[in-house]
Amino acid sequence: MYTIIVGLGGIGRSLTAIAVEAGDSVVVIDRNEERAGEILEHYDVLAVIGNSTDKSVLEDAGIDQADALIATTSDDAVNLMTCWIAKRYDVRNVVSIVNQKEHSDLFNEVGVRISENPDELVASRLYYWAKSPNLQQVASIPGGTIFEVVAEGGAPIVDHEIRELDVRNYVFIAIRRAGGDLIIPSGAVRIRPGDIITVFTKKEAENETLKTLNRQLKRSA
Repeated sequence: MYTIIVGLGGIGRSLTAIAVEAGDSVVVIDRNEERAGEILEHYDVLAVIGNSTDKSVLEDAGIDQADALIATTSDDAVNLMTCWIAKRYDVRNVVSIVNQKEHSDLFNEVGVRISENPDELVASRLYYWAKSPNLQQVASIPGGTIFEVVAEGGAPIVDHEIRELDVRNYVFIAIRRAGGDLIIPSGAVRIRPGDIITVFTKKEAENETLKTLNRQLKRSA
């Protein structure tokens, strides 16, 4: 896959590593020559120095043959304009981070797949993990996240049926009981203390799901 990555901050550098490892032909764009040079020292990629909102810069990056473009800069205006141009070149997969939630609709109007402010998502996840050491991420998949959480004795939902939960945008996939029993949960299954519950949540509902799981499965102090 021919992938263009715009912005060489932390996310852009990590994406470059992932794409190269996956065997993609990777082109990176950044206005900072030093950052581009650092990437070239570590990865076999093409680096273009310049502003990605400039059509000539995108053309130098091979926008006309790109399968995907991912915009990762901290400037939503740059990301949006870059994605709009990519759409004009019929790039099949155009993805961007959105630094300010109120700009999400603008990206949606252009037809861009978005990931909201990664700093906020990480901060929120760390906070809820700190509140509940029994909760951990198992996997991240396109569009969602899979968690495991342990039901604590005395938590509100313990000894209640799953159907009593206010379930929105997430689903229980499996429950592991003491002794190793694996249960495929239905609404009639009662949550017991110590149950290890595997949960899938949509990416955009992750924060709300973490709040709910902490509220329902964690014992009050």
